[in-house]
Amino acid sequence: MRGRINRYWGVALLLITLLGFGVSAQTKKEEKPLDDKSNPLLIGKRDINKGNLVFYSLDREVAIGRQLALEIDRSSKLITDPAITEFVNRIGQNIVLHSDAKVPFTIKVIDSEEINAFALPGGFLYVNRGLIEAADNEAEVAGVLAHEIAHVTARHGIEQASKGELLNYASIPLIFLGGWGGYILQQVAGIAVPLTFLKFSRGAEKEADRLGAQYMWASGYDPTALITFFEKLQVKNKKKPGTLSKIFSTHPMTEDRIKEVQPLIARFPERGEYQLSSSEFNTVKSRLVSIGAESRSAAITVSQRALSSIHRSAATPNAPALRTITLRAPNDAT
Repeated sequence: MRGRINRYWGVALLLITLLGFGVSAQTKKEEKPLDDKSNPLLIGKRDINKGNLVFYSLDREVAIGRQLALEIDRSSKLITDPAITEFVNRIGQNIVLHSDAKVPFTIKVIDSEEINAFALPGGFLYVNRGLIEAADNEAEVAGVLAHEIAHVTARHGIEQASKGELLNYASIPLIFLGGWGGYILQQVAGIAVPLTFLKFSRGAEKEADRLGAQYMWASGYDPTALITFFEKLQVKNKKKPGTLSKIFSTHPMTEDRIKEVQPLIARFPERGEYQLSSSEFNTVKSRLVSIGAESRSAAITVSQRALSSIHRSAATPNAPALRTITLRAPNDAT
């Protein structure tokens, strides 16, 4: 009798095991494999630009980006401290190495407290001092760089140009007006158009999220830092409006973007420990804070000298009256 009961239990356990295996297999079977654009194991072996509407060759794209980068370099105060520039370049170039990039990247740091980072067509990437200062670890900086690098690898800016969002982009000389405060690009012909290759569609932002997360994974950084840093910046900007640059705040990590990229990250192949930060990050951040303090002090000194000059002029007999000069853009008829 006892042997018969044991046999029954044995058969029951076997059936339960088989049923469980069948349910598990069915679940795995129902889960579609990652497509080429979402699979980090295919980085560098796939064509992520397939189907894009792009009329410009890579060489032409690099030439356009270089022309714009020259204007940025001329109108911005760049940080030249080798400890800082080499640190940021190391992070960025490591991500580029583990990306779908087909062009070399030039990465520079701008001495500005605004939280911002942007990449021009052709691989010219700029990071503001303020963004690095706002980060709590190296992975958060890597997340922003990976996102911006993804915009270049996906050729989002040049694709928009191909769609005609930048009128006669290839043939008419371009100049920046008013620095990066206005984020306006003006043609010499006097036709002002938005700097649309830095303000992408929601679809382009989502693609940059997906690609950026993959590049972080491939580079050894925790891809969730991409999400947490953007979320933290949005909270900070709500508490103190204007913290983020105008361009950076136009593409927030919205809830639908988070819901889309989080499940993707969960399906990435498992790997060892992610790199979160380094002692070098803390050193660089401290140096940037010092540079920021020096910049603010210098700005105050310049303002004080200007006020003193005005006061002296007002106190001097027969001093020439101050004139207000309105600067206009070239060919500005208004």
